[in-house]
Amino acid sequence: MEREEFGHILAAEGFEQAVTVTREPDGFLVMHTHPFEAKALILSGELRIKTALAEQTYQAGQVFHLLAGEPHAERYGPEGVAYLVGRK
Repeated sequence: MEREEFGHILAAEGFEQAVTVTREPDGFLVMHTHPFEAKALILSGELRIKTALAEQTYQAGQVFHLLAGEPHAERYGPEGVAYLVGRK
């Protein structure tokens, strides 16, 4: 998916204006939650998200979606990761 198309989807679904997040190579965050729903487009690198139900790896062009309060852990690839995220 392209950045412009993703921006239109976020707007249509009521997400706030997207911001770009970058994370360091081989970094991680242990299990945690956010008080907001998040939908993000991977711009570069790799991100692995683990929830209670599944573990999935996302790469450039792919979108992930987390509900508010959904426990998850994150692990970043050897080149780190950059993603465009909308929150609501």
